[in-house]
Amino acid sequence: MLKVDLQDTIAAISTSVGNGGIGIVRVSGDDAVEICASVFEGKNKNLKDMKSHTLAYGNIVSEGRVIDEVLVSVMKAPNTYTRQDIVEINTHGGYTAVKDVLEAVIKKGARLAEAGEFTKRAFLNGRIDLSKAEAVMDVINAKTSEGKDIAIKKLKGGLYDKIEAMRQKLLTLTADVEVSVDYPEHDETELVLENVKKGCEETLKSCLSLIESADIGKIYTAGIDTAIIGKPNVGKSSLLNALLKSERAIVTDIPGTTRDMLTEHINIGGIPLNIADTAGIRDTEDKIEKIGVEKSIEAAEKADLKILVLDGSKPLEESDRELFALLKGASLVIVNKADMERKIDLKYIEDLTGQQPIVISAKENMGMENMEKRIKEMFLKGDIKENDVYISNERNKASLIGAKNSLENVLSTIENNMPEDLLTMDLLQAYEYLGQITGQSLEDDVVDNIFSRFCLGK
Repeated sequence: MLKVDLQDTIAAISTSVGNGGIGIVRVSGDDAVEICASVFEGKNKNLKDMKSHTLAYGNIVSEGRVIDEVLVSVMKAPNTYTRQDIVEINTHGGYTAVKDVLEAVIKKGARLAEAGEFTKRAFLNGRIDLSKAEAVMDVINAKTSEGKDIAIKKLKGGLYDKIEAMRQKLLTLTADVEVSVDYPEHDETELVLENVKKGCEETLKSCLSLIESADIGKIYTAGIDTAIIGKPNVGKSSLLNALLKSERAIVTDIPGTTRDMLTEHINIGGIPLNIADTAGIRDTEDKIEKIGVEKSIEAAEKADLKILVLDGSKPLEESDRELFALLKGASLVIVNKADMERKIDLKYIEDLTGQQPIVISAKENMGMENMEKRIKEMFLKGDIKENDVYISNERNKASLIGAKNSLENVLSTIENNMPEDLLTMDLLQAYEYLGQITGQSLEDDVVDNIFSRFCLGK
């Protein structure tokens, strides 16, 4: 578990390791400026004397040796990401320079940060709530602009504002019920119950709206796990290349070329597809190909979307029909090779599967727009609305479902004229469930688990 000592000064590489223009080593904590000043030699500039949010040019020196030429930014608490002093050392890109600068800082007293520890400090120090912290990772992991836009709305506080308004309403209703129970002589019980019912119905409506948004939010942020399946040499790899608009998969006339799965991320109208081009499914005695076929069937069974590719230039065979059994749940039937004479019966396929097959030529890039349109229609109910807030993870969805159940219990209690003290119990339970989303009522080990999934240096 990620246990944070806020007194430590932490350091980590905050950029991707590898060749690049720059790399950044981030340092946060009470001693961040002093530690970095001890390894920095600048032109008439001491980091300790710098104004907040300014840059200094110089070298990082360790044990008398210049490690790299750098730009150093000093940001002083509380106006920083973690609400602690932060120093960011901008080094040359590449593995060695960034690593050596990080080691120099650690030698002077910083410790290596855990995954997500900078953002966890921002959360513990009250700069962001948990919904914003999770939005940070959604922004980082976004595979499309639409997914990023959803995350940005949460990062700007859209989800927090909505949840907090719901919690405050529940708190007010709870107080009204408590007063009614403690002072029954005022004889305003019916008015209180009417207000509680109305307030719970409004809050329940907001809960249901957010729960409904979860599927869309998850699609845009996590993507749709998709498997391209079919017999060998029907054009599965050509379809993947057409979707990618690049020659990613090997395409030949030899059946069985693809023996393992190729996985890529593809943007279809803003929806990220985590798409796997599987080995051709057929009976084979080749041990390696047989393993590939088994993986293909397994991928098809697990996929959110199955795309079955058929060869339109040949009549449908029994081995094709057997593949229709894999089309459970969301699926598409693609008839490929529209650039050749069609010999497959489209009407028969439609009668058999209940869906109109999409005719394409992956080789000539014909009909691809129809396929993309169908995928979007299958998974989305309209486009993202500018002012809507979406949730995008199962943890938040589970908390909202818990709040929904508690609110329904409140309404049931009122409907059945049950004791008023039961209302307080369920109102506070809904309040706690909603607080789990923003981190105001969440166990420490759950918080630790959330931040442990963050990338190092964030």
